[in-house]
Amino acid sequence: MIVSLSLQLACRLVRGSRCMYSQLAMAKPCILATRLGVPGGIYQCYAPCIEKHFTIIPTEEFAQNRNKLAGNIQAVFVWGGALKVDHALLQSLPNLKVVVNGGVGVDHLDIPLINSFGVKVCNTPDVVDNATADIGMGLMLASARKIMEGHNFSVSHDTEDLPESSMGTDVSGATLGIIGMGRIGLKVAKRAAAFDMKILYHNRNRRLEEEEQAVGATYCAKIEDLLRSSDFVMVVVNLSPQTQKLIGAKELAVMKPTATLINISRGLVVDQDALVDALQRKTIAAAALDVTYPEPLPRGHPLLSFPNVLVLPHMGTHTRETSGVMVERMVTNALAAIGGGTPPDEVKV
Repeated sequence: MIVSLSLQLACRLVRGSRCMYSQLAMAKPCILATRLGVPGGIYQCYAPCIEKHFTIIPTEEFAQNRNKLAGNIQAVFVWGGALKVDHALLQSLPNLKVVVNGGVGVDHLDIPLINSFGVKVCNTPDVVDNATADIGMGLMLASARKIMEGHNFSVSHDTEDLPESSMGTDVSGATLGIIGMGRIGLKVAKRAAAFDMKILYHNRNRRLEEEEQAVGATYCAKIEDLLRSSDFVMVVVNLSPQTQKLIGAKELAVMKPTATLINISRGLVVDQDALVDALQRKTIAAAALDVTYPEPLPRGHPLLSFPNVLVLPHMGTHTRETSGVMVERMVTNALAAIGGGTPPDEVKV
């Protein structure tokens, strides 16, 4: 026991070397993940939560020692899409039990392919709801009240008088149209109700009457009816073949010229070329986007040139608390799958 502990300690001190991967050091199940703390990886501050249960094999170390390490890996942690789970990777991991995604969206994972190898897929759904709804409200408020313009004026003003162009629009009392009234959409509606907003929603399936009444929401069977009547349109749908470019030139043309489009779902849900055109033509008044394609947008992209457009680099779940719970949930799902049980958040096709 003393020898084993000493070996494990020595291996941690030389993390990155082959000693880390010796069979003597692998008392814990092994997971494949992007190295913690590097761009695209899970932040280093969450290492204790993972390392309590697993030995982490970073992707670059796996690439260098694939033959020696492949048989030890029982789970893959996907965070931010930096790690690609393709046929070649799956074929190289004979003892893989589960692919766990940090976050709710799994459109970047080929679930039928992964399942065909007898491997489960999990995500972290309920964890992200509040943080994502918060960012939606934050984008709406920041856009409507021109908060960034006000900040920039304070930083570099040449006069004490605010220009007429800095005048915002009221959120309280305005009409919010929510496209996609799932868990997150409902939480957005609850927050909007506190602002005395009139709430419209469009969904594949109408919610229960008591759920509508709880937030004062009115169902629109046709998306066009919602678009015509809303001062703010917030998109909160999952990305699928049916929702890709759900908001295009036709939909933007139906919106009020004073309306603002807010996207907190996935970038591909909105046709960005059509959005640029609508903004140039002043078909709509403004846009506030947490998601784009690609992410982040390259410098010089047309959407970054509009003073009436806010663009974030997909920060909907980017809080210490939510990210921490996501990591904990990933660990819970992986442990369940590796132990032969049913993961609480298994994604079924």
